[in-house]
Amino acid sequence: MNPSTSASTDAAAVAGQPAWSRAEFEARLREKGKAYHIHHPYNVMLNTGKASREQIQGWVANRFYYQIAIPVKDAAIIANCPDREIRRGWVQRILDHDGFESGGVRDEGGIEAWIRLAMAVGLSREEILDLRHVVPGVRFAVDAYINFARRAPWQEAVCSSLTELFAPEIHKQRLSTWPEHYPWIESSGLQYFRNRVSQARRDVEQGLQVTLDHFDTRASQERALQILQFKLDVLWALSDALVTRYGVVA
Repeated sequence: MNPSTSASTDAAAVAGQPAWSRAEFEARLREKGKAYHIHHPYNVMLNTGKASREQIQGWVANRFYYQIAIPVKDAAIIANCPDREIRRGWVQRILDHDGFESGGVRDEGGIEAWIRLAMAVGLSREEILDLRHVVPGVRFAVDAYINFARRAPWQEAVCSSLTELFAPEIHKQRLSTWPEHYPWIESSGLQYFRNRVSQARRDVEQGLQVTLDHFDTRASQERALQILQFKLDVLWALSDALVTRYGVVA
């Protein structure tokens, strides 16, 4: 049997199976956290105090390329989404990262907070903004994610955001361990992580609701798990690229 025939047979077999309940489907999505980059050796190195100043700076500079891609990805989701209520909720993510000023309220946003993190670890604003430290593997992975969000159905792009299911824990780890291991990093530079602990929880509620509502057949649920794995692979690839450039200490 050739691969295309095998794939067709597998798809047909899945299509004939009953959909998982919402609870089981959510549990299977959450189970994907085993592949989250919180377990990647580079992240483990960062959070256990084994990273050098250069390795921390490299991580911050390269992750900035991902940070500036987030509102672009979210704008693509909004552009593809015909549902006004979804758009009204989703636009908050862009404001969270790009910042806003309205009615006397000003929020500089997550991108600016990340720039302050970069400065706290010893990078200049200029060198973080001009992306001089971003390695090819990081560019490739992030650009692939943006292209997916632009071209996929908006519900699939929403599903890809569900790596945020696992994000609060990684932010809490950094807030817990970095001040102890890297006292030379000013505490104010960690504000991005403080903000995202609560923001990520709020974002998960919306993204999870859309995913549980839309992916309601067994075949589509299997597809959702594949999409989430793709996003997990993107984040893992970022760390792999950093290991190639900066090395890792076990």
